[in-house]
Amino acid sequence: MRVIKISGHDLDRDGFVARFALAVAAIAAGEPVVLVNGGGRSISALQQAFGLAETKVAGLRVTDARSLEITEMVMSGQVNKLVVRALLAAGLDAVGLSGVDGRLLTARRKRLSGGDAPAADLGFVGEIVGVRVDLLTRLVELGLTPVLSPVSCDPAGQHYNVNADEAATAVAAALAADQLDFVSNVPGVLRDLTAAEVIPHLTAEEARTLMVDGTISGGMIPKVQSALEAIARGVPQVRIVDLPGLPAGGTRFTPTG
Repeated sequence: MRVIKISGHDLDRDGFVARFALAVAAIAAGEPVVLVNGGGRSISALQQAFGLAETKVAGLRVTDARSLEITEMVMSGQVNKLVVRALLAAGLDAVGLSGVDGRLLTARRKRLSGGDAPAADLGFVGEIVGVRVDLLTRLVELGLTPVLSPVSCDPAGQHYNVNADEAATAVAAALAADQLDFVSNVPGVLRDLTAAEVIPHLTAEEARTLMVDGTISGGMIPKVQSALEAIARGVPQVRIVDLPGLPAGGTRFTPTG
């Protein structure tokens, strides 16, 4: 089984979602696929339209009650159904769900702590603490391709905005997936920014070394950290890849060589 997380960077580009759906359909012909959709850019755009300022702490969007409503509209409604429609058109029997549906993803409130500093309150931002593997497995057994919005809830029913990379990692680990792909607008880890040469394979140790020496920097750091977290949680291989590289490209991460 493969888990694929699609970011929101290119979803509004002409033809992108249709091409992505065709690539997923080709993969699904050989193995079951579960998708997790992002959508951060769309959330930001709608927040601006409503006149809501965006606040981030350590790269994570602070989510108040109104922002949570917008997040759920975008992630579980607009983007999720956009991807589902494209997959249906590509011949897959896709079904769109959020982490709230059937309590697929159970979350708790997330707080950031920096040593002795008090924990930062991110509002209604959550982290996944449980995945309903039985329900996801049953959907796959029925021949369905689940598309999950990472919006989730706690046992009391409170909804939370969950980072899509973190949700995809939790789902891949819980399902004991063979592979997790993070699909975004970057082709992978570059050996040299000027030459734009993608490093095809990195062990976890090699990736940490490249973060220390600055080869991996800027916005690539959180992507690589997500890949390493998935590896640490038992996913045997993880890729950072763009759409053209989805069939066989990108940077592949493994625990060892």
